Formats: sequence, structure tokens, C-alpha cells
Amino acid sequence: MIHSLFLINASGDIFLEKHWKSVVSRSVCDYFFEAQERASEAENVPPVIPTPHHYLLSVYRHKIFFVAVIQSEVPPLFVIEFLHRVVDTFQDYFGVCSEVMIKDNVVVVYEVLEEMLDNGFPLATESNILKELIKPPTILRTVVNTITGSTNVGDQLPTGQLSVVPWRRTGVKYTNNEAYFDVIEEIDAIIDKSGSTITAEIQGVIDACVKLTGMPDLTLSFMNPRLLDDVSFHPCVRFKRWESERILSFIPPDGNFRLLSYHVSAQNLVAIPVYVKHNISFRDSSSLGRFEITVGPKQTMGKTVEGVMVTSQMPKGVLNMTLTPSQGTHIFDPVTKLLSWDVGKINPQKLPSLKGSMSLQAGTSKPDENPTINLQFKIQQLAISGLKVNRLDMYGEKYKPFKGIKYMTKAGKFQVRT
Repeated sequence: MIHSLFLINASGDIFLEKHWKSVVSRSVCDYFFEAQERASEAENVPPVIPTPHHYLLSVYRHKIFFVAVIQSEVPPLFVIEFLHRVVDTFQDYFGVCSEVMIKDNVVVVYEVLEEMLDNGFPLATESNILKELIKPPTILRTVVNTITGSTNVGDQLPTGQLSVVPWRRTGVKYTNNEAYFDVIEEIDAIIDKSGSTITAEIQGVIDACVKLTGMPDLTLSFMNPRLLDDVSFHPCVRFKRWESERILSFIPPDGNFRLLSYHVSAQNLVAIPVYVKHNISFRDSSSLGRFEITVGPKQTMGKTVEGVMVTSQMPKGVLNMTLTPSQGTHIFDPVTKLLSWDVGKINPQKLPSLKGSMSLQAGTSKPDENPTINLQFKIQQLAISGLKVNRLDMYGEKYKPFKGIKYMTKAGKFQVRT
């Protein structure tokens, strides 16, 4: 299946490579670099690139391309999902997944990759099983390894690998038994200049942090499970029970894991939480233009919209902008023509606005189209789809766990056309 893995940074340097079946020459990445040159942005590089003898499958995360090389046809999503799992594992092990951190822990990275793939096929991809096989790096462990020449590889096979529940290790003990669930929804939307929704969809995940003693059996039920569409589950979820009763029944892994991801795409179900009022105009004969935008909450169930960031790529003809924000700070870069406005929190009583004028290049015709406005924001304690957890029950153990559920909505690719 996967023959080799190459890690490529933003400047196009291959800073790490790992081979499983046979050594594939670095020159195969030339096809990837060609595709990268053709793409306007890093995110636009095609995830699957066919070459005469190989296929290159890649994901782009944390400013690093993870490029897998395969020689025969396999379901591409299978490889892409594995690459995402590799990134998540690095993040779990090192706190951040960055080029510097990977280079600093290169021995552990190779040990982890060796366990995650066996002869090119996925083997151990559960974080808590991997941590038993390969101990996460600590300062003390690194010093001891340097002096003694030992490695982070564990002495014995994880107990979970030998059980019918391979994602959970046996004999787990905690003094405080707690289970936390985070429902995080990301809204992607395109709004036209009149304020109507062109497209809107929600990508949602439920992330869990479960620290429970023994072998607990959990059931999680929702008020409105029919909202969930295109659901992808962690292997611990009993799919038959979900199909028949729309209840999540599972023995959880120990620690942090993603319980499920879902998608809400029906237009009538997607509420738009913020709106933008805009007046951006360029005059034909004048070298001045007008710029006014106001941001406000729309359907937020009374919750505060915070962390608001507005960015807009201005036309090439704009030389400078003289703007006054009612709150927050703004920056206009005259070289890249990017306007950024850090709004912060929206107060519904006094809506934030950014007003002023634009200086245009003399003698040039007015721009063909107005710039688009991109928004970033987050809303705590709100799932914009309306998804609500009804109850969480535990069976198989005698103690009473502490349970907590948090909701959050944030902007994905949220664009307003002007």
C-alpha cells in the first residue's frame, strides 16, 4: 500500500522521508512540486497526483505537506485519512506539529511511523496504544536516552492489542473519573451582496476526553439526531445500535479521541450567525473610493460572537486606505493589498464598523469587481445546527463519573461578496 512518506515544508524542502516497502527516490516529488507551482495557494494543490509509476497523495496541515507514495491503486480517502491520523498523532505526542518539533524529535517520529504502518499497511493508529508502545518524549527521558543510548520503545506489548477492544488499554485507574465532550461546528458559507445565502454547510465534530477507571460502557443520545448527515464514527461506536436507535453506544478509548464527525448541508437547517453591511464604491473619474463595513450578530440565540477577524483582498489599483474603526485595530498592507481588521467581541448595542476612503492609482480604470470579505469568528456554548446532547449514561462500572458537555461554533470559509 503506502511505500514512502515525504514531509515537505512551505519553501519546498523535503526535511524528512520514511520508506516501508522499498526506497522510492526523492525525484518522484518533482511531480508534486510542478503541481504546487500551478496552484495559486498551498490548499489548492490536488490531493491525488498520478505519475507514470506512482500515485502521490497529500494533505497540507500546519504549513507542512505530508506526501504518501503508492504504486498500486487504493481508495485515496483511505490514505488521506491515515495521513491526517499521522498529523494528529504528532500533535498529541509533541503538543504542536511543526517542522522544528519534528526535527527535534526525529527518533521518536521514526519509531512512531514504524508502529503506525506495518509493511505499508496501517497497524496501530490509536494514540493511547501508541503511547504504550513508544513513550512520549520528556526532557528527563531525552537526557537518559542520550546518556544510556536507550530508546522510547516500551518493554512489552500493550494489553489493548491483545483484547477484543484494541483501542483501550486494560487496567486503567483514575482517582477522578470524568468524561468531557466538545461539540465543535465549523460553518462554511458564501453570502451574496444582498445578504442572501448562496451556499452554507456545517462540518461538525464531537471530540471527547474520557478518563474513566476500568472498562466503562457509555451511551450518548441526542435531542435531534436526525440533523446528522454523512456521519463518520470512531471504530469504538456500535454502528448497528446507531442505525436502529440513533444512539451512540461505545466503550471509549482512554484519553482524547474524536468520537464522530458529521455534516449538515440542508440549506434550511443552516442558520447564518453574523451579517455584514457594506458600502464599497469606486468612482470612474476619481482616484478616491469609499469603504464602509459594519458587522453584527444575526441568529446567535443571545450568545456573544467573539474573536471576530475581518480580512479582504483589495484590488491591485488600491494604493492606500485611510480608515477609522469604531473598535479593534486594522492594518492595510500596501504591497499585498490585504486589509485585516481585528474586531474582537461584538456588542449588539454598539455594532463595530470600519469607515474611510481608498486612494486609487491615477489614470487607471475602476476595478471590475468589488473585493470579497472573509470572516473569522467563534461563538461559545452554541451549536449553530441546533444539535443538542440529551443524556450520557454509563454501564459496567459502579462509580459515578463527572460529565461535561461544551458547544462551540466557529467560522470555516465564511465569505461575503460585495
